[in-house]
Amino acid sequence: MYSILGGSNALASSSKMTIPARRVLAAASSRAQKRSFSSTAPAREPSNARNLQTQTQTHIPPRPDPIFPCVDAHSARATRVQHRRPPFLPAAHIPPAAATSQGKTVSELSASEPGAGPEPAYSFPTGYETYHHSEPFELSYSTIPLPAFDLAYETWGTLNADKSNAILLHTGLSASSHAASTAKNSAEGWWEAFIGPGKPIDTSKYFVICTNVLGGCYGSTGPSSHDPSSPNGDPYATRFPVLSIFDMVRAQFHLLDYLGIDKLYASVGCSMGGMQSLAAGWLEPDRVQRIVSISGTARSSPGSIAMRFAQRSVLMADPNWNRGFYYHGQPPHTGMKLARQIATITYRSGPEWELRFGRKLRDIPLSVSSADGNPNLEGRTPTGARVPALCPDFLIETYLDHQGESFCLKYDANSLIYISKAMDLFDMTEEALADLPFQSRPRAAEEHQTHGRQRQPLSLSPPAAYLPSLAKGLAPLRDIPTLVLGIQSDILFPVEQQREVADALRMAGNHQVVFYELGGVWGHDTFLIDVANVGGAIRGFLH
Repeated sequence: MYSILGGSNALASSSKMTIPARRVLAAASSRAQKRSFSSTAPAREPSNARNLQTQTQTHIPPRPDPIFPCVDAHSARATRVQHRRPPFLPAAHIPPAAATSQGKTVSELSASEPGAGPEPAYSFPTGYETYHHSEPFELSYSTIPLPAFDLAYETWGTLNADKSNAILLHTGLSASSHAASTAKNSAEGWWEAFIGPGKPIDTSKYFVICTNVLGGCYGSTGPSSHDPSSPNGDPYATRFPVLSIFDMVRAQFHLLDYLGIDKLYASVGCSMGGMQSLAAGWLEPDRVQRIVSISGTARSSPGSIAMRFAQRSVLMADPNWNRGFYYHGQPPHTGMKLARQIATITYRSGPEWELRFGRKLRDIPLSVSSADGNPNLEGRTPTGARVPALCPDFLIETYLDHQGESFCLKYDANSLIYISKAMDLFDMTEEALADLPFQSRPRAAEEHQTHGRQRQPLSLSPPAAYLPSLAKGLAPLRDIPTLVLGIQSDILFPVEQQREVADALRMAGNHQVVFYELGGVWGHDTFLIDVANVGGAIRGFLH
């Protein structure tokens, strides 16, 4: 053994070492020389010490506190709600005028207080009619029926003598029955440009009926309605039973029975309404003469389920939601705002926003405060230069912020949860329909013969594994002329889903399927905007 730190004796013996040992010895000697040099070199002043001396000589002004107007707006909204929201009124103590002639629920009474801000036309409608169903109503997923229910509805046009010109219009998730202006309510409706004399749904020819769906909060029975089993008349809240799209449509057929309408000229709907229009044809194939399904689906996809789940998640995470029992206190307005922002992303499209907003920033004027005359430097340096903000800065951010802010106090949170869940549960494949406690009414003619050659599939993708089952589920609709319309830029109900509906109907033997696929940049909301193309397709199909 040789010591690598053995000084001259070790070096003298290096001739007897192997080559690897010599290399180790040389490296050790080099390290020892470096340590010897560093021990004799003059000590250097630590760099952090110099920095401390520099800081003591140079004054650094304190950084200003950050400004968060978006957070301040939330706090101001919470204060506003706290001061303006009246105490909870049990149903037994709601003034009769509010409970009957206006048909408002408990949540509407509080939210429609004067001074609450501008509302869209569909938010708190007045002048609607109310159908009261006094008998127990069986449901898809509950062993306990609803003891009774109310259904708010509005009508346009005149029902002819033989009652053969009725069109049932189905709504989207958050819409009311106020689809167009009426003599009782002159405010514009959510489909104003589509309904009226000479319009795509021509009220000089047709009698149009639109309801607020079961589970809603605009006059129909829903979670915010009072629970008859509650001794204090409290709202159902989340004691309300889970609903299905089929439950909503069955309630609408009870209204049709009340109106004495045996057959519909057409069942028309967009988005969730497109689901309902298909469900109506399945439930009552002998009572529906035509179907219009726009931007809808016959089977909710995992993608749309995920988007709605995200909305419910942020809503239910709001502490004010309180497991749905918030009617005595503040509503979950923060969760509702975030849920609406997520929903808005699914309703429109990136191409539209590129054209409309691009990467433009919001305008920050260098205004003068009336209080002290000093410049308002929010978002700017003292010299007036713009700096990035953590609150909405891009125009697209301000757009989403506005959409959430304008909606968060105008719709009942529990209704959003229940109705969006009903959309998730919608599935018209044969296996799913077999699980329902009620079935499609058999048509008068049981036997059906298919004629003519099979059409080329519309779907551009390989057929989904569930397509044959979907075709069997849609078999009751095989004799009903059906218009299916999809939008290429729709990300909530992608156009592939409308192609599947048309293909499944044709596989089921329906040779009266009309399919249109529209371009445009407005995404899912195209059915609200594109009167020329959407309206033109409806007009041509109905006439």
